[in-house]
Amino acid sequence: MLWLRYYELVHVQVLEIGIVVHSVVIGVSMGASTNQCTIRPLIAALCFHQLFEGMGLGGCILQAEYGMKTKAILVLFFSTTTPFGIVLGIGLSNVYSDRSPTALIVVGLLNASSAGLLNYMALVDLLAADFMGPKLQGSMRLQAWSYIAVLLGAGGMSVMAKWA
Repeated sequence: MLWLRYYELVHVQVLEIGIVVHSVVIGVSMGASTNQCTIRPLIAALCFHQLFEGMGLGGCILQAEYGMKTKAILVLFFSTTTPFGIVLGIGLSNVYSDRSPTALIVVGLLNASSAGLLNYMALVDLLAADFMGPKLQGSMRLQAWSYIAVLLGAGGMSVMAKWA
């Protein structure tokens, strides 16, 4: 059982690192954008992402049973990385034009890397543990509803990405 405790601690730390990097990247993308048509969808996406990332990370922190000091540090990092990324993006937006090919490539790479990080964290760190757990493995009906929920969630996010 010691390995399970170690896994939970490392799992939370890896998830925190991925979410922190994702939050900084999405913040930089938002801060570097000067077009209102780009900023509005990013705000909507940012609200959804932060909500669900916070819920997932909070659940993992509770399961890992960290001390109060460690919990406070994890919450502080989660809370401050997006505003830090926005400030960094605002600073970068003064350096280059957002309509230049280089800027479009940089923003595209940042968006692609943040999307990849989020997909990895969702599929490998969050969903895999739940789907491979004994509760879900023991009930075919619960498995079916879980797969439907995942597909509906992915479809909803795809619709929002299409709209954004």
